[in-house]
Amino acid sequence: MAQAPTEPSNTEAADLEESSPNMIVYRKIEDIITRMQDDKTGGVPIRTVKSFLSKIPSVVTGADIVQWLMKNLNIEDPGEAIHLGSLIAAQGYVFPISDHVLTLKDDGTFYRFQAPYFWPSNCWEPENTDYAIYLCKRTMQNKARLELADYEAENLARLQRAFARKWEFIFMQAEAQVKIDRKKDKTERKILDSQERAFWDVHRPVPGCVNTTEMDIRKCRRMKNPQKVKKSVYGVTEESQPQSPVHVPSQPVRKTTKEDFRKQITFLNVQIERHCLKMSKVAERFWLAVQDLKKQPLQDVTTRVEEIWQEFLAPGAQSAINLDSHSYEKTSQNVKDPGRYTYEDAQEHIYKLMKSDSYARFLRSNAYQDLLLVKKKGKSLASKRLTGLMQSS
Repeated sequence: MAQAPTEPSNTEAADLEESSPNMIVYRKIEDIITRMQDDKTGGVPIRTVKSFLSKIPSVVTGADIVQWLMKNLNIEDPGEAIHLGSLIAAQGYVFPISDHVLTLKDDGTFYRFQAPYFWPSNCWEPENTDYAIYLCKRTMQNKARLELADYEAENLARLQRAFARKWEFIFMQAEAQVKIDRKKDKTERKILDSQERAFWDVHRPVPGCVNTTEMDIRKCRRMKNPQKVKKSVYGVTEESQPQSPVHVPSQPVRKTTKEDFRKQITFLNVQIERHCLKMSKVAERFWLAVQDLKKQPLQDVTTRVEEIWQEFLAPGAQSAINLDSHSYEKTSQNVKDPGRYTYEDAQEHIYKLMKSDSYARFLRSNAYQDLLLVKKKGKSLASKRLTGLMQSS
């Protein structure tokens, strides 16, 4: 009589994982990355670069990485070193800080090393709920460097439709993550934001880029092991998906009703109104700050100009305002020679935005419409009283 195949133990499964082709490659790459970051053995110089009125922490240049690879791995052809570096970048071990495309360039482009937590050897297979939380979190942070790209905005819209019934839960998770992030040091938060973005650039790449996680032998093995649980980046599990479709009966899917769509639209409208209100308040604060600058004593002007720049216009500013490129460039030049009218162009641009958007939105708001209704009722009541008095007389 044939015996049933025995399940591999945890130790055997771990050994199989370590001996898989992907894991062998990951370990070799990680050995290179570890040596590259080791200052004692002549690693790549990691430094903080001073930019205009800001600092870019913990970066290396693409040229430095290429030179290190050629020197320490005995590579003679620069093209081969660039190719190897691009393969390492495609796995997310190093990434450009200002681009979603994970490739290596032999120039002054700034790169940053990925945190070990996000390394592929941790066998990440993030869920769409994790991606939804990440994108939703980005929309809550008013920073220019965290604005969604076009493809990310489209992905967010698709995820909102797919997770309509649990979007409130996803939104709450994103809010909780934002609160935690705000408690961190500004420099640390900037680095972690870029590392998290690079992680998703690997697992949800830019359209047209190769997804290095698609042809993964681990996924083929997992098909034979339905009990394997996917790892969640933010500790969120898919409650709607059973761990084993063999042992758990499938649940009937409830058809989406008009009421569900109405609730989703109402929820999204509330979030949009909240975001617009926040942006309007930031714009108003900037306009008032510039007005106050014009009244400052001459000896305080330089300090106040710097404070306004750091609060509203510097890269990573907590209350970033939306300026067009022309106004931003002109203001950047004016800041080099600070004066009471340094932000005149930016203030004029913000005033036009408030006039065309914030004020028009206020006129359409429920609060203003309610005031108009009360006023109209008061007028009609007064006219009725006047007509009654005239008739009685």
